[in-house]
Amino acid sequence: MMRLFSRAIHWGGVLALSLGAVAVQADSLDTLSQFLKQARSGRADFTQTLTSPAKPGQTARTKTSTGQFLFARPGRFRFEYKKPFPQTLVADGQTFWLYDPDIGQATARSQAQALGSTPAALIASSADLSVLQQDFMLEAVADAEGLVWVVATPRQKETSLQSVRIGLRVQGSEVTLARLDILDAFGQRSTLLFEHFELNPASVGAAQFQFTPPAGVQVIRP
Repeated sequence: MMRLFSRAIHWGGVLALSLGAVAVQADSLDTLSQFLKQARSGRADFTQTLTSPAKPGQTARTKTSTGQFLFARPGRFRFEYKKPFPQTLVADGQTFWLYDPDIGQATARSQAQALGSTPAALIASSADLSVLQQDFMLEAVADAEGLVWVVATPRQKETSLQSVRIGLRVQGSEVTLARLDILDAFGQRSTLLFEHFELNPASVGAAQFQFTPPAGVQVIRP
């Protein structure tokens, strides 16, 4: 009888853990779904820390940049790097621009070919969870640092992106993007921390996602 009772406790514990895992999965994916539905556009300040893989006998090198991020669905975003060096990344829905004022050069690529399964696609392209799941496998992980977390892994194996951890902040009925932890296929990590996130601000409009190269800038179209 005691053995049966012990087994019942054991399997009851396993069932409770399993149901708890299912609940975490559902809650985290529901939170991501809510963000995708709520956030038609957004604005935030960001800090990006890029960490390169450490070579044998050396410590990993890090590089930190700051700037402002804007996006508007479908498929438009702008990263305006300010420090330590100015640089602009703009996608208008058709063309992806990379502008480096220090070298006086702007590169224009087809947005569909340049982005594909990238973190930018996670934020700016997908309007709901079902669309996002066409390009990414989504897995909920335990809440940490006061954030709700989902790991996105590209379904396409050819992409240079290995995985993205999406950290979402829940404040009442509002969900905002707080952090992206990006791991590429070469072992390089990029962490983006978003602050002062504004959801659907009236100040974000179509004109902010248009880019015209300044006079004298060399334009490259690969």
